[in-house]
Amino acid sequence: MVQPISSLMIEHRLIERMIAAMEKEIERIEEDNTADPTFIEVAVDFIQTYADRCHHGKEEDILFRDLKKKALTDEDQALMDELIQEHILGRKLTKELVDAKERYISGTDEAIISIVDVMRQLVEFYPQHIEKEDKVFFKAAMKYLSREEMDLMLKEEYKFDRELIHNVYEDRVKEVELSYE
Repeated sequence: MVQPISSLMIEHRLIERMIAAMEKEIERIEEDNTADPTFIEVAVDFIQTYADRCHHGKEEDILFRDLKKKALTDEDQALMDELIQEHILGRKLTKELVDAKERYISGTDEAIISIVDVMRQLVEFYPQHIEKEDKVFFKAAMKYLSREEMDLMLKEEYKFDRELIHNVYEDRVKEVELSYE
């Protein structure tokens, strides 16, 4: 498998592990009818930082950017556009989970229904999205990129990873600073 794409596929395996943990958390919530705000915060942080900002960031800012310069078939272009829309859906669902958790913490009893519903949507969404990328799109994308282009993308992905933690915490410090203005 091609290096830049295989690094994205490796990231998929970690995302799948978090999704499996979320499935277990849904079962636990349904058994005792209580949500664990700490678990939700960890899951949201993982999805926002790792799955979206890191993984989807590399797809959108590197792979998709480079593929947009190519003459994709209509089918491949449509699939790339669909994947971008799915990334947007993942962000929307994650925001809904944050909102439901906040309602739950504030004592809104029916918020637990929203928590389970949104978590279930995420648990259903990610495996389908990952399968579409792993088994269809990444294989199609390889035919558009030369070995040199793939090597350059891989270097750019490594740079992206190295800078990500600094960018994440720069943003968090700015949020804290703004809270004191």
